[in-house]
Amino acid sequence: MLFQSNPNFQTRRELFAKAGAGIGSVALGSLLSDSGFGGENPEDQSRLAKVAPKAKSVIFLHMVGAPSHLDLFEYKKALQDHDGELCPDRYLEGQRFAFLRGHPKLLGTRFKFKKHGQSGNEFSELLPHLSSVADDICLIKTVNTKQFNHAPAQLFFQTGFERFGRPTLGSWLSYGLGSENRDLPAFVVLITGSVAGAGNSLWGSGFLPTEHQGIEFRSKGDPVLFLSNPDGIERADRRKMVDGINFLNQQQYADVGDPEIATRIKQYELAFRMQASVPELMDISKETKLTHETYGTSPGKSSFANNCLLARRLVERGVRFVQLFDQGWDHHGGVFKSVANKAKQVDRPIAALISDLKQRGLLDETLIVWGSEFGRTPMMQGDRASVGRDHHKDAYTVWMAGGGVKGGMTYGKTDELGYFPVENSVDVHDFHATLLHLLGVNHKKLTFKYQGRKFRLTDVAGNVIHDIVKS
Repeated sequence: MLFQSNPNFQTRRELFAKAGAGIGSVALGSLLSDSGFGGENPEDQSRLAKVAPKAKSVIFLHMVGAPSHLDLFEYKKALQDHDGELCPDRYLEGQRFAFLRGHPKLLGTRFKFKKHGQSGNEFSELLPHLSSVADDICLIKTVNTKQFNHAPAQLFFQTGFERFGRPTLGSWLSYGLGSENRDLPAFVVLITGSVAGAGNSLWGSGFLPTEHQGIEFRSKGDPVLFLSNPDGIERADRRKMVDGINFLNQQQYADVGDPEIATRIKQYELAFRMQASVPELMDISKETKLTHETYGTSPGKSSFANNCLLARRLVERGVRFVQLFDQGWDHHGGVFKSVANKAKQVDRPIAALISDLKQRGLLDETLIVWGSEFGRTPMMQGDRASVGRDHHKDAYTVWMAGGGVKGGMTYGKTDELGYFPVENSVDVHDFHATLLHLLGVNHKKLTFKYQGRKFRLTDVAGNVIHDIVKS
């Protein structure tokens, strides 16, 4: 009775109805404009001292578990000549390994290597398709990291720091550059196999506003969890719900000024738009028969090949950063059989992705990166019957293609066993600085103030590798 006598009282249903009628078309439009409401403080507006961008987007292929570069990209004759002999002491002094114990023996490869293209870039016989685009690829053979266990090394490779809590590459680029398509996230994640050891922190936003975290797209069911409306809910009903919720969030933001409320509003709006844009995007069945044959795709199934094709469709539509994780490269035993199987799964679709982007005129503006958290030792783990390779942090291969990178070149040189860099060593922070540079971002200026100081992806290190960048 008391409520009925109060003329200013509104039920929750009445409030949502009024919110849906007007707030969606006027107030939220202003609230969500790029220049009006971003949840970032004014100091951050000068965060980018831009250089001329070479690329607009990135497709980052992370091989989870660490492929053996010595069986794919790095042929070493001395390692073959001394296969089975004890590793020289100088390579063991002061070194820590994940599983190697005692005095290990050297392990050569069982695979043949050959130079390809006009450049003479060298590839294993396990990569016949990738070697066909050798002149588009820049092999960086001296990448080194500070971590030799998977989860810390994965975090370091993606965030520049070995512990949880830092933004990933994709999040930094979302924060710095945003997306070119308001109906899709700036940062999309596609996974084959199980999730990497470091979990969803590998696409987390850390201390950045959570609107910059990666959004995982799935091959089966809803492409994004809870994207579809429940039974009985039409799109117009969803619009009213989103408007009503955002009206309440707007009021709360006006009261407390929490930037995460701004993020929440943006995410509700993006999710609503994605309901229309994502299903069409994820339907690869409409691609040509030739495209499916070239990539090796199977519509309706989950595969790395499907994810490569989806990556092309995503960058076509303006997504800034597409992250592909492919699990299954941790070969402590049966390395030769296992690496051959994994190479067969990724070789064709990656080569197809490069050729497809090139044919569509998109390779010059799309940077493709292939790499992992570390490499593999030139020493054997276990016995000959089940031989494997342990984790190796001191030198391994990462390659780039497109996006302003000089194709058909090899950068850096390792010693006779492929153990240490002897020419042009590349720290992970150098790699990050170069990637940002290719997208027109000065890595020293892309900062975010948190807990009293400014942070950046490259911490206090990092130098751009200008030798691999097209002039």
